[in-house]
Amino acid sequence: MKSQIQKIVLIVFVLMIIAACTQAQRLQDRNNICWTSCISNFYLSKKISLNVEYNWRRENYYQNWQQSLARGGVQYNFNNDVSVLLGYGYIITFPYGDYPPGRYYTPEHRIFEQLAWTESYKRVSINHRLRLEQRMIGKIDQKAADYKINGYNYLNRVRYQMRLNVPLNHTKMEPKTWYAAAFDELFIGFGSNVNQNIFDQNRLAVLGGYQFTKSVKLEAGFLSQIVQQSALVNSKQVYQYNSGLLVSLLYTHK
Repeated sequence: MKSQIQKIVLIVFVLMIIAACTQAQRLQDRNNICWTSCISNFYLSKKISLNVEYNWRRENYYQNWQQSLARGGVQYNFNNDVSVLLGYGYIITFPYGDYPPGRYYTPEHRIFEQLAWTESYKRVSINHRLRLEQRMIGKIDQKAADYKINGYNYLNRVRYQMRLNVPLNHTKMEPKTWYAAAFDELFIGFGSNVNQNIFDQNRLAVLGGYQFTKSVKLEAGFLSQIVQQSALVNSKQVYQYNSGLLVSLLYTHK
């Protein structure tokens, strides 16, 4: 089952990257970003855990808002390093960059379902995450004198992340362990309401981390984010090339 899912994900990933690279008419928007997140996992029993996280995302280094994201969910953990999760997120996306959609921020309600599994090869662990999202994005009249939500647009999105973790000073992850990590995550929009951005975005990160205890880890490193905006500007597609710092505090309570 795992190998079949991986083959399907790999095929989709390659096709979407090829499609994204062949787009001709585009405008480029480059921004410096700094993302800070706190991710917690509280075990209610051996099988069930509660996931809670907050992401503080800034643009122009830490000067301006890019996005505020709060997310939570209930996770069921199987014995074979496989888990499923049902969650909800509330997201506020702020106008930034050279081609913002308007002067007002945009709220979003998001429901998501997630399948995650882990493979190990000697010291290297490979984490896979497949997530399906149902997004309700606020319709804002960006030309109005006052901020007002005029309903919501419904969008679907699927995303796949592959992450590698390698302990450096121990053979496995345990307290007082330095480690290296890297991940890539592809986002694909689908459904009747998707505009230009079937290829929604891609995130690539290279990180270094330290596990203080069995419960606490801290990691930081370089993040590259490519975003295709949904609307055309002067009949051209807009691609954002955002890069900067990613810092994450991870807490697990069993």
